[in-house]
Amino acid sequence: MTHFLHILVHYSWEILPAVALGFLLSGIIQEFIPANLVERHLGGKGIKPILYTTLVGTLLPICCWGSLPVAVSFHKKGARLGPILAFLVATPATSVSALLVTWRLLGLKFAIFIFFAVILMGVVMGLVGNLFKTQPKEIAKTICEECGKEKQCHIHHTGLSQHIKSIFQYAFVDMVKEIGPELLLGLVLAAGVAVFVPIGEWIKHNLAGVAGYVFSLIFGLVTYICSTATVPLVDAFIKQGLSMGAGMVLLLVGPITSYGTILVLRKEFGMKILTVYLLGISILSLSLGYLFSLIP
Repeated sequence: MTHFLHILVHYSWEILPAVALGFLLSGIIQEFIPANLVERHLGGKGIKPILYTTLVGTLLPICCWGSLPVAVSFHKKGARLGPILAFLVATPATSVSALLVTWRLLGLKFAIFIFFAVILMGVVMGLVGNLFKTQPKEIAKTICEECGKEKQCHIHHTGLSQHIKSIFQYAFVDMVKEIGPELLLGLVLAAGVAVFVPIGEWIKHNLAGVAGYVFSLIFGLVTYICSTATVPLVDAFIKQGLSMGAGMVLLLVGPITSYGTILVLRKEFGMKILTVYLLGISILSLSLGYLFSLIP
């Protein structure tokens, strides 16, 4: 139990800044970005909204936990499912720090491939997501006291202090109520897996060939590893005998399939969308991992 609590505290401190940033961004989005603007740029059926969120996601310095409240806020503003799934893939899967660490430990080939692989995965998952119609669950709307209209109108006649109050109300009260329990449960599950799933010597003797790909996929699905932290882990696995392709699978899957992501997707979009998401991520990561193994 002591070890479990230690791991839980470690995970909590590791993701707390990203989660707080994600909640804060969600509050800013809710306060200042009009719903019609989101609908115009992220609510369309074409590939352009998916490309927007994929590219933005690769640049934002937040992990999967921090991306969740931002994605939920975009959805509640009118974004289609496709751009949301693209954002949830691209944002945690890579970052500037992760790419630099990958270049340093695994080489330039790894870094370049994963950058374009993440963009491809985001676009594909976005196109798949746009095949489904979803309606956002409502969070209580804030009504402007000046004119009785919905939130965005009072951007023009509300003081800075009221804007800040509204941002923090939505970010750290409304959004915490909306997805906070799922994030907390995800942390507890991740800590439990880290403590109670033995790896040890087994890794050194059972990661050759196809088994390495299967291991990387399952390990990535059931554990929380941020994009930067995944790199040294993959480097250690490769030095113990894991193939390059299987290592790429873990780099792709690990950061984007945390328990928090799984639980929030299930709550906000339903079991069918969650199943499609996990199946798509699994197929794409295995295919890209194998493709990477063919590169000389």
